[in-house]
Amino acid sequence: MKIEQTGRTVLIAWLITATYYFYQYVMRSAPAVMMPQLSAGFGLSTAAVASLVGLFYYGYSPFSLVAGVAMDRLGPQRVVPIGAAAVGVGALLFASGNPTLAGAGRLLQGAGGVFALVGAAYIATTNFPASRAATLIGATQMFGMAGGSAGQFVVGPMMSAGVSWNYFWGGMGIAGLAIAVALFLLLPEQAKAERNPHWMREAVGALGLVFRNPQSILCGVIAGLMFIPTTIFDMVWGVRYLQEAHGFDYPTAVMRSATVPLGWIIGCPLLGFVSDRIGRRKPVIVGAAVVLLACLAWILYGRRDVLPPYVLGLVTGLASGAAMLPYTVIKEANPAQLSGTATGVVNFLNFTFSALLGPVFAGILFRAGTGTDGPGLEAYQTTFQPLLYGVGLAIVLTLLLEETGPAARRLALAPAEIRP
Repeated sequence: MKIEQTGRTVLIAWLITATYYFYQYVMRSAPAVMMPQLSAGFGLSTAAVASLVGLFYYGYSPFSLVAGVAMDRLGPQRVVPIGAAAVGVGALLFASGNPTLAGAGRLLQGAGGVFALVGAAYIATTNFPASRAATLIGATQMFGMAGGSAGQFVVGPMMSAGVSWNYFWGGMGIAGLAIAVALFLLLPEQAKAERNPHWMREAVGALGLVFRNPQSILCGVIAGLMFIPTTIFDMVWGVRYLQEAHGFDYPTAVMRSATVPLGWIIGCPLLGFVSDRIGRRKPVIVGAAVVLLACLAWILYGRRDVLPPYVLGLVTGLASGAAMLPYTVIKEANPAQLSGTATGVVNFLNFTFSALLGPVFAGILFRAGTGTDGPGLEAYQTTFQPLLYGVGLAIVLTLLLEETGPAARRLALAPAEIRP
């Protein structure tokens, strides 16, 4: 049931949930700048730590479906605080230094963290005009990537200054529990719906309806292929790549890697605004994907001394921000009352790629670097070359999408005699 509130109350609700998304993204990206500390703390190899960190997506991906359905059935006030509490507990478990508890904690961080994006997107898309949908979803992701950038810009210097990694995670756990309390107190309560004994059947039916729509599958695959360069390459291996393949010192590598999520901060709302302004989704996705493909190719094979420092990472993040436009398309391609479910489905499909492929990339890199002092440029090129094929496939699949932007809808409703 749609939340009936004043515009100011809705805006506050969205801002609170988006702030929670910022916090969740700090923890998602922070491991990239503390891989050596985590490896020593857990007594594991770097590849094993990467797999441990990647467990986040094994929680995040399936619980996207749970979050989407719960949002449609119960509303943000009843479920988002629970998600924040789960993230806080997960951070405390990760701080224990025990690999088993840390694995369970990382799963909890992912399972609870998904309620932030789905909740903020639900509030935005069900309470604001459809003509602003892409802009608001882009702004939501802007908060997340601001957290992703902070997880590197801020946490990296903390590690360099000698802050213990487990103190950091313990502090983030306490912060998560405090955020859960704030969300519970400040989010407006959903009007209570009548008890429905068939809610489970209806929830499964809603998921089936969204999954049977070919446009939904395309949206999830396109988003996933455009998101992997950020979730796996930059946020897990970005700092190590710059150190081991190009010889940057740790502080410089952190700063350069952090420009990718910084680019997302700009790109997500900007590309959403452009899409809303022209009333179309496909041209923006394709154009941004072409730029992303060129940037990735340069990162892997180009000369590092040609472009000014930080520009390449910033443009990469900006272009990759178009990965959020499929979140708008899937909402427009499915019934309006299934907004939360549709967001959950695209999030599930998107992050299933990261969950399944994270260990694959780690294994390839480990094998490519075997027999040497460590993985060098050639090993990283071998490992991450498939990212280029993935983005190329995303461009092709975007051409198969039906245009759902406001301009296309207006054209479809126009009388036949005035159509071009």
